[in-house]
Amino acid sequence: MFIPFIVVKMQDYQDILSEILIDEPSLQRRIAELGDEISRDYQGTDLLLICILRGGLVFMVDLMRRITVPHQIDFMAVSSYGAGARQSGGSVRLSLDLKTDIRDKDVLLVEDIVDSGNTIAYVLEFLQTRQPRSLKVCALLDKPDRRETPVPIHYRGFSIPNKFVFGYGLDLDEYYRNLPFVAVVDTKKYHPPE
Repeated sequence: MFIPFIVVKMQDYQDILSEILIDEPSLQRRIAELGDEISRDYQGTDLLLICILRGGLVFMVDLMRRITVPHQIDFMAVSSYGAGARQSGGSVRLSLDLKTDIRDKDVLLVEDIVDSGNTIAYVLEFLQTRQPRSLKVCALLDKPDRRETPVPIHYRGFSIPNKFVFGYGLDLDEYYRNLPFVAVVDTKKYHPPE
């Protein structure tokens, strides 16, 4: 018996692009500034960068190239459930744990975006039990209007309005993370795949 295979084609991002919110030169300039600030603050420490996958990957790669002090890297993945494509929230579950022991290390979480705060609050609470020397957050994007759980952001790339964004690590249905800028989705033209 033949079972048909259905291919769902993703919309071209240019068809659903409302605006470019942060262009590539602005992103790279701000990341260089963050790298300088982090390098000054962590001079002489045992720094570990922890990337929250998958969205934080592009940001972390560029950021770590700008950090001049010796550091290690590791990765975590967490999933939020009970939320739609345009928002985060619901319950949080760890899907990939660290390979590095963080006890007595200076840990900097590298995140693509903090909106509700629920995910990063979960990660901070989870990691604090492992007794790092310090634990701070570096977020490329901060969406304060969406905050449900207060969280400290020690290094902030940009504060942005409550808009549906993609690009530069942030996906649109798992596509377009590779774009070198942060864009806003035109929600009137965007039709998520079923």
